Amino acid sequence: MVSVSEVANTATLPESDEAYVERLVDELVASKPPSRCSEVEFLGAQFDAGLAFVHFPVGYGGLGLSRKLAPVISARLQKAGAPNLLARNAIGYGMAAPTILALGSEDQKRRYLRPLFTCEDIWCQLFSEPGAGSDVASLATKAARDGDEWILDGQKVWTTLAHTSRYGMVLARTDPEAEKHNGLTYFVVDMHAPGVEVRPLRQMTGDAEFNEVFFNAVRVPDSERLGPVGEGWRGAIVTLMNERVSIGGSIAPRGSGPISTAVSIWSSLPESDRSPAKRDRLMSLWIEAEVLRLTNMRAAAASALGTPGPEGSTGKLAYAEINKSIYEFCVDLLGARGMLYDSYEMRRPDGAGGHGSATRMFLRSRANSIEGGTSEVMRNILGERVLGLPGDVRVDKGVPWSKVPRN
Repeated sequence: MVSVSEVANTATLPESDEAYVERLVDELVASKPPSRCSEVEFLGAQFDAGLAFVHFPVGYGGLGLSRKLAPVISARLQKAGAPNLLARNAIGYGMAAPTILALGSEDQKRRYLRPLFTCEDIWCQLFSEPGAGSDVASLATKAARDGDEWILDGQKVWTTLAHTSRYGMVLARTDPEAEKHNGLTYFVVDMHAPGVEVRPLRQMTGDAEFNEVFFNAVRVPDSERLGPVGEGWRGAIVTLMNERVSIGGSIAPRGSGPISTAVSIWSSLPESDRSPAKRDRLMSLWIEAEVLRLTNMRAAAASALGTPGPEGSTGKLAYAEINKSIYEFCVDLLGARGMLYDSYEMRRPDGAGGHGSATRMFLRSRANSIEGGTSEVMRNILGERVLGLPGDVRVDKGVPWSKVPRN
């Protein structure tokens, strides 16, 4: 087993970073064979070896190396049969962990990061509200100070995996007389605390992975605040930019993921159904998927520890649009079979997004252009931050949140 101290002492070995992490993975698998360990035991050892979040600092589940090494670790661990619980705690891995690292106190980092990675604690994100979707900063959930605690009241919506979560990251309004972006504070909330109610939102797939969450006088210790009072929006940006990277910035093996489903369906068709037009469409989609994969590789190679830039929005936008196109093509290939669906009965999944038949993923892919920021919002970000175009007109600038008209 590789300890944190050993990691620190060997970090200067004259070997490439890739060879270094490969050696650490081999040592981890040899000392903790996945077939003989529980998931929690193996993932805990992976965290302690710095192979959980390779770009995090030593001692926090990482090695302080480039994010581009993550696929190297994942591929090697997958080959060894190691557990991969990403879907079970997708919000924790992709959003909560980098947010806690960036904003959390030393105590919060020590308490939360390791059980998050082992999936002993599942996390959710509580931003959107019925009247604050794309414009999250207009949210109305409030937190009022009461000594060393805050009293949380309000409603959130579209909260992925809230029904399985132990902790949530919640953005609340603590100063209604400040401008909407300035009167927000960020907290960690115990989803099992008195006053927290979770209700399912059923999707057209039959799944209810999304939820609405109600807070009724929920008490949150001030020690569970993430960042300074009134600077919650700055913390929210950290979460949102990492969310877009986690949704659209993954680096899968060439030809894998949704495009592999299309290729598989194509290969199963009789020769008479493989028209040149369909073959051209398949190849165009394959090229688009490969361009996205290579773009994400380039972005990962250039990124450093910290809040990702607009490359996360680029990947998220492209991922959403390509996914929809691929699964539309899959349904077209299936012909009449594309109208069949196994069951619309409501299910409460323990993972996000998930996998399934082409028809199921055709329905689920509709959410890709909404979750994590709509494709329209992504285009606005790219227009303003990459192309330098003027931002949208804001009639609420300089106006206290309490004075802004709302529906």
